[in-house]
Amino acid sequence: MENGNPPSMSNVPELEKKLLERIRNSKVSLRIMHVCGTHERTIAKYGLRSVLPKTIDVISGPGCPVCVTPEDDVNIAIALAKSRVTVVTFGDMMRVPGSAESLLDAKSEGADIRMVYSIDDAVALAEKKPELEVVFFGIGFETTVPANAAALLRNTPENFSLLASQKRTPPAIELLASDANVDAFIAPGHVATIIGTKPFEPLAKEGFPVVVSGFEASDILLGINLLQTQVEEGCPRVDNGYPRAVKPEGNQIALKIMDKVFETSDSEWRGIGRIENSGLVLRKEFEEKDAAKKYEDLYASSLEDIRKKAEGKDKKRCICAAILTGKAKPPQCPNFRDECTPKSPAGPCMVSQEGMCYNWFKYSREGGSKLA
Repeated sequence: MENGNPPSMSNVPELEKKLLERIRNSKVSLRIMHVCGTHERTIAKYGLRSVLPKTIDVISGPGCPVCVTPEDDVNIAIALAKSRVTVVTFGDMMRVPGSAESLLDAKSEGADIRMVYSIDDAVALAEKKPELEVVFFGIGFETTVPANAAALLRNTPENFSLLASQKRTPPAIELLASDANVDAFIAPGHVATIIGTKPFEPLAKEGFPVVVSGFEASDILLGINLLQTQVEEGCPRVDNGYPRAVKPEGNQIALKIMDKVFETSDSEWRGIGRIENSGLVLRKEFEEKDAAKKYEDLYASSLEDIRKKAEGKDKKRCICAAILTGKAKPPQCPNFRDECTPKSPAGPCMVSQEGMCYNWFKYSREGGSKLA
């Protein structure tokens, strides 16, 4: 809003105008948490917060996989690379700070760390270079797990292994439901294409309206209006606002592949802590592909050095933990825009295009306070 007046609606498409009218006409006030970095990107890019009524507050939860990858998992990846192992991972992970440095820092010092677009690229490298010990640092939510599982089921070469830092989304949302000041949830559309809508039903049983949304501006606005409707009807449930991609039962083929290779475990989430049953680890049959176990003796000394180095490091005051749990917004961070930028990130929320700090930095000072 500028000068206290609502922004112009002249460049807003007709469908979005109708949805906004319905949202504004509702008397329901909601504090909504979305749990998807792509949702935050859409909200910020298209300035949705600027056109929503003051009765609707949309905050970001831990929906950025890069942002919740634990420091020590990054440390292990760096320690592996410093122990003559070739570490390959996604581009965003290269710049995520560990306890003392990032993978990119280690690469600049001579460690063999390479960027790939998928686990298949990593397997291809291992096949082409049998003299290398190749480790794919696989991070992410349920969306990326099926590809990793499928690769391991195809009998990867002996010199290939996986450093897995995979998360399950529903347990984290359930934890935040009991901890954060939130009325309703927009569930992640990408994740729901794999797991479906049913895993979010426990939230509805606890009284939280839930909607699975897609990634267009109209999808987000539809999701907000569906949440308002649930409150007006006094009937919390899980609405599927993304039926063109999401089925209630999810992708059964992908789920079966995941279950063959991975099993659930407790897992550490950066900024949140240990969450019960929120992780995925390799089953016993695939332990020989577990890089953390396979090379434990090799990288132990390097990992100890990294942890010692971190003890004496003067860290910038990063509040990613508060941002990931909806307790703060980027401008409240003392580093935001000054000591923390996409070119020089102090914390993981500024690294990825799915990070809240990154999107607030790129699109506006208020996370989408102006129309695009």
